[in-house]
Amino acid sequence: TIRKHALKNAFDYGKAQPGGVVGKVIAEFPDAKQDMKSTMKLISGIVAEVNGLGKERVEAELSKFEFVKKEEPQRRWELPGAEEGKVVTRFLPEPNGHMHIGHAKAAWLSSEFARQWNGEMILRFDDTNPEKEKLEYVDSIRGEIAWLGIKFTRESWTSDLMPEFYKYAEKLIAQGDAYACTCAREDMAKGRAEGKECACRANPVQKSMELWKKMSSGGFGEGEAILRLKGDMKSLNTVMRDPTLFRVMKTPHHRTGVKYSAWPTYDFEVSIADSLDGVTHAMRSKEYELRDELYYEIVKRAGLRVPNIYDFSRLNLKGTMLSKRFLKPLIDDGKVLGWDDPRLPTLIGLKRRGILPEAIKAFVLSFGLSKVESEPGWDALLSENKRLIDPVSEHYYFVPDPVKISVKNATGETASLKKLHSPDSPVRKIPTTSVFFIPKADAALLSAGEVIRLKDLCNIRILAKAGSEISAEYAGNESMDGKKIQWVSEPNVKSSVAVLGDLFKGDEFNPDSLSWQEGLAEPEAGNLSEGAIVQFERFGFCRLDDKAKMRFILSCK
Repeated sequence: TIRKHALKNAFDYGKAQPGGVVGKVIAEFPDAKQDMKSTMKLISGIVAEVNGLGKERVEAELSKFEFVKKEEPQRRWELPGAEEGKVVTRFLPEPNGHMHIGHAKAAWLSSEFARQWNGEMILRFDDTNPEKEKLEYVDSIRGEIAWLGIKFTRESWTSDLMPEFYKYAEKLIAQGDAYACTCAREDMAKGRAEGKECACRANPVQKSMELWKKMSSGGFGEGEAILRLKGDMKSLNTVMRDPTLFRVMKTPHHRTGVKYSAWPTYDFEVSIADSLDGVTHAMRSKEYELRDELYYEIVKRAGLRVPNIYDFSRLNLKGTMLSKRFLKPLIDDGKVLGWDDPRLPTLIGLKRRGILPEAIKAFVLSFGLSKVESEPGWDALLSENKRLIDPVSEHYYFVPDPVKISVKNATGETASLKKLHSPDSPVRKIPTTSVFFIPKADAALLSAGEVIRLKDLCNIRILAKAGSEISAEYAGNESMDGKKIQWVSEPNVKSSVAVLGDLFKGDEFNPDSLSWQEGLAEPEAGNLSEGAIVQFERFGFCRLDDKAKMRFILSCK
């Protein structure tokens, strides 16, 4: 047991450490705890022995062992009203733009809660604002959801429920729970701020119904009339001070055209639609928390079944913004490359950066149903992505800011290196000549007479440094403990990598958030397919964004 884990530790980190082995040994062989002194002595001895083996011997022995990942039993989230097989959740994307990682959190939380309780999840396009919504975004959202890997029981449209919304609007009017208001917008805002009722509130039901009919038939222009709930104008929760339920909108709808003139507000339609759709648990971010009271009040007065609302913490990432209010001006002004700019938190931007959907899922679900607000940095997401891509990403040599080294008596041998970080990995061949290129940062630290190792190839002795070129001579092939330098030889492939930083500093756009690192890659990198994610050794994990120009994007380090 000790030898197995010592070999694995040496393979993963280049050298095994007793501290990295002991926990795994005890987990697999609990009796070892009975005499820890003897156990540690045994571990130290075997670790020393393994560290004396060559790299190939370690890999050969390691291939004989199997490692079984211990699966922890999954707990399911407990929420009021949850019953086995009866939970129904929903995801409500509005087709007014591309999805971002905050939408991914909402979708995955609803999906995971439904899965845990063997329930179902509805995809409902929330399309009751014709001024902002476009059919083109419906297709992009469907594609983004499919890329995330989220499955739905059924798909629906909020706009299909317009006849129902009208019916319940008229029910509330008839009950005296809603009234049509024709006051000026400024007067309404002032009345709500001061907690004063407007004259329209006192109109008889018949008058309000007549005004409503005029609203819904197109008789009013935009801003001339709204339908309001009779709430509590003295409520400390200002949301409840006679909120708007319907407003007049004349922009043609992307599905219904000009059929409807009065469109419901989010507060009205989401509560009615959730109840009619059979939703048991309406999960949404805490920005709506003050509106929960209104949600319940509308459902109650409509006489409908009451879903359970759960407000989870919003997701904010340091160094960026999720709101289109901040991102759209950057796109309009040409400051970023579009909605799929790899610096953006949009799903298409994250995909272009080389972030896997599985990493996004693990990242957003790591917060669970917590209500505690947090603003994590990118590190946790990038670390999760690295964990997933590390075992499957092919390795290549890349030299940023290359400096030329001419090596006397170079053997011109071909390096045979593994493509993957595994014992049974296929190999790649890197031809060499007497000319090599190393990173400028490494070249600056070299001095005449120094012997260094060209990583996984041979040793060279530095003879002289003249300007931007270095001369050296072949100094053998024996393994050494000194400097190991990344290199490429000839032929090579000119390549560049986009290095990303924070898009914002505070609320201000950071113009230095993208820079290009020019360099050379080994020739086999030229055979990669566009979209491939590889590891440039000692540089980072990169996605090939443009094969014609050999442009990569640095995903994570």
